[in-house]
Amino acid sequence: MADELGHPSLEEMDLGKVLTALSDPLRRRVVTELIAEPGDPERTCASFNLPVTKSTCTHHFRVLRESGLVTDVDYGNRRGVRLRRPEVEQRFPGLLGLLAQETGTTRASA
Repeated sequence: MADELGHPSLEEMDLGKVLTALSDPLRRRVVTELIAEPGDPERTCASFNLPVTKSTCTHHFRVLRESGLVTDVDYGNRRGVRLRRPEVEQRFPGLLGLLAQETGTTRASA
C-alpha cells in the first residue's frame, strides 16, 4: 500500500507507470541527474532548473513519486527528492543503467 505521500511499496511499483513517467524528457532528465549523483543525496526540486512553471514542475515530481522512482523529502517550506535507487534496482534490474547509458551519464556508485 502506498504511504501517505503516495510512494508505492516495492511490490506496487508498476513497470507501466515507471515507463510512463520516463516517457517525458524532463522527468527523464531529473532521473538521469539523480543517477549521476554519488550517494543518492536529496535535491530540492528547484535545483533541477526545469524550464517550466512551478505547477508543471510539481506535476512532474508527483508523476515520478507515484511511479516509485523518487521519494519526496518535506523540508517544511520546500520539497526535495531522492532517487529510490535500491528499490528501483531490485524491482527493475538494469533499468537505471540503461537510462544512464542512453544519455551518456556516468552512473555514480551509491
